[in-house]
Amino acid sequence: MQKFNLYYAWLLLLAVAPFSLQAQVDLFAEKEEPITDIVTATFKTTRVVNGHSIENVGKGILDFRILHRFGQFSDGAYNLFGLDQASIRLGLDYGITKNWMVGIGRSTFEKQYDAFTKIRLLSQTTGGREFPLSLSYAATVIYKSVKNPTTAYVPYQSDRLSYAHQLIIARKFGDYFSFQVTPTYFHYNLVQTQTTPNDFMSVGLASRIRISKRVNLTGEYYYRINKLPNPDYKDALSIGFDIETGGHVFQLHMTNSTGMTERTFIHETTGEWGKGNIRFGFNVSRVFTIVKPKEFRNPAGL
Repeated sequence: MQKFNLYYAWLLLLAVAPFSLQAQVDLFAEKEEPITDIVTATFKTTRVVNGHSIENVGKGILDFRILHRFGQFSDGAYNLFGLDQASIRLGLDYGITKNWMVGIGRSTFEKQYDAFTKIRLLSQTTGGREFPLSLSYAATVIYKSVKNPTTAYVPYQSDRLSYAHQLIIARKFGDYFSFQVTPTYFHYNLVQTQTTPNDFMSVGLASRIRISKRVNLTGEYYYRINKLPNPDYKDALSIGFDIETGGHVFQLHMTNSTGMTERTFIHETTGEWGKGNIRFGFNVSRVFTIVKPKEFRNPAGL
């Protein structure tokens, strides 16, 4: 009888042993942390309309960008409602790293040259470690090369320079809406009178609303906190559509700005929406891969 009881005791021990071992493994196993994802495509391209968006071009990517503005609707039928006229900016943007890009450009309006750098400082994330917004810093230098009227004062070359510093703060609220705030500090090396300040502040507001899989409605507005002493200058307002076509984004928009540098579209916009001083325009780009990512390189180095 004693051997019989011992036999069943061994059977019971063998039956519960796997469950006991599994319980100990589960008890001491490390818990896997949720994956942290970086939020992408807050905006569809590196420009909202005239101003910078939070987005950067990829590392090793060269973006040849054309910004085109026609004349004002208020010019009437004789000028085909502005289509007889044009103002263009040609630019080259390059991604040094995934978070750092630089660019240069040349505008027909006032024959301006510009160069900028934009650095992503923080990224919006979801999942394991959530962070609510993205933050970038952009710095731009602008050189106005158009010849000045003949005056007694002969300007220095440095008088033609102006500078912009911007913090770009953006958040993507799901797939259908994004919003961006851009505090901007601007400095003129030369102003018209001694009483005119050299430094100016403004705040840019921008948004993206998804309409369909390939079409987004965008808006951009810059409010000037302090202004140049010229009543003809207005706040810049632009509304447009971003259309995704085969990996590229084609932008169509309406704006009251002629210039496409921070100097001209933020502080020197003369168009007024209520008077029909609106310009139809578009932005188009073509990207080229200059440096291939390592994971896509041929093992033979080709």
